[in-house]
Amino acid sequence: MGLSLSTAFNIFAVKVGNERRIPFEVAADPFYSESNMNHLEKIINDIDAGKAKLVEHDLIKVD
Repeated sequence: MGLSLSTAFNIFAVKVGNERRIPFEVAADPFYSESNMNHLEKIINDIDAGKAKLVEHDLIKVD
């Protein structure tokens, strides 16, 4: 857009002041959702307990 960092920040600051909120959607990365973290923890526990069946991934080149 051809704005300097200073000008862009000033526009952002004025918008925040006028709207009293961040002028864009803020969302967390779904990878860190509670359900995904619980799933990953279960997989790690299964690997540690020797219950997981580990196989090569199709995208991994095996020599």
